[in-house]
Parts: sequence; structure tokens; C-alpha cells
Amino acid sequence: METVQKAEALYEKNDFKEVYEYLLQFKSSEDPELLWRLVRATRDRACMPDVSKEEKKTLIFEAFEYAKKALQFGEENFACHKWYGIMLSQTGDYIGTKKKLEDSPAMKQHFEKAIQLNPNDATSRHLIGMWCFSFADLAWYERKIATVVFGTPPSSTYEEALQNFEKAEELSPSFYSTNQYMLGLAYLRLGNKAKAKEWFQKVCEFQVVKEEDKENIQKAKDQLKSL
Repeated sequence: METVQKAEALYEKNDFKEVYEYLLQFKSSEDPELLWRLVRATRDRACMPDVSKEEKKTLIFEAFEYAKKALQFGEENFACHKWYGIMLSQTGDYIGTKKKLEDSPAMKQHFEKAIQLNPNDATSRHLIGMWCFSFADLAWYERKIATVVFGTPPSSTYEEALQNFEKAEELSPSFYSTNQYMLGLAYLRLGNKAKAKEWFQKVCEFQVVKEEDKENIQKAKDQLKSL
């Protein structure tokens, strides 16, 4: 799999624009290993600072189409399930709270399937944690919508979210600034300011690779000012 190796080498160099342009030529492929990497590359390209809001939206929906195809050819590939769930969530940011809530059980199922297929993947654990945190943290109006959509809506707790964030960190320490930031936030919601502060400080020391890392560092600094 020379193509996959080249794509991974570009990804490891954090050359997200080049890896997207390289993998784009394989969008007609039926190889799930190429397709899920194309999803990742397209999403990463969408999140680069030189991309406009409209371009970002277009790329996010483009990535979702690749995710559907990846899953079609990779039902037993954990990364295909993981990236389908991620793009289901990210397209949900553009289509409204009601539709995102409707899609949330499917989102969780794909993350759980990814964990079942690869229990050692830290990102899948983090994503389940995000799902749990989102439902524990629903605003009152979102709960009303969720009740309309589901009758009895899905629920979770900050404790459950924390367990998944901790498991992700245990599997791959310092793999993702967002996981460390969410650890701090979960501890804060649970009233443990000392542990929250500890994790926010770790975020501030994180090596910046993506724009997301810069954003998390700024958010962590803002949280520390209020503690």
C-alpha cells in the first residue's frame, strides 16, 4: 500500500493541504483505507485558516460524501465508522439542532462500533466522551427539542464523559489537545477545580500543530483566568 504510506507520510508532516490534494485523485477508489484517509484530509483542509466559511462548509459536506463511500466499502474497518460518525456530527453543525439530535444515536453507534473493532483507538474513546458530554451539557431549549424528537431523549453524565476522556488519555497520552481541554472542562462541571486547573495548564503546554490546538490553548488560558 504505497499510496497509503505516502498519504501517512504527508499527514505526519502536518502538510494537510498537500495530503488532501494528493488523496483527491483517489476519490473514485473502493479501498476503505484510502477513502477514510480522504475523509480525514478533507476535514483537515476544511479547518485550515486560509479556508473561508463557505469553502469550509463545502469541504465538510464533501468529506461526509467520502465518509459514506468509505463505510460502504469498509463495514469492518474501525476508521470508516469513526470518520462517518465525525462527519455526521460536523455536518450537523450546519443543519440545525433538531436534525443533529435526530442523528445523535447513529453517531454514537458508529463510535461504539469503532471501539468494538479497535478497542485501543484513543480518538474513538474521545468521541464517545464528547457524545456523553454533549448530552450531559444540553441547554434547556435543546432538552425541549430532544424531548420532542425522542420522547425520552438519550442521556449521559459528566462522570461518563470523564471516564471516556481519561481512557483516551491512558491509551495515548497527549494525543489531542481537545481531549485534554475536555478533561479540564469535565472536572470543572463536576466541581473539581484543582483537577480542572491541572488539565487546562497541560493544554497551555501543548505543541501547536493545527489551528484547533491554538484555539484550545486560548480557551484553556481563559478558563485559568476564571479559576
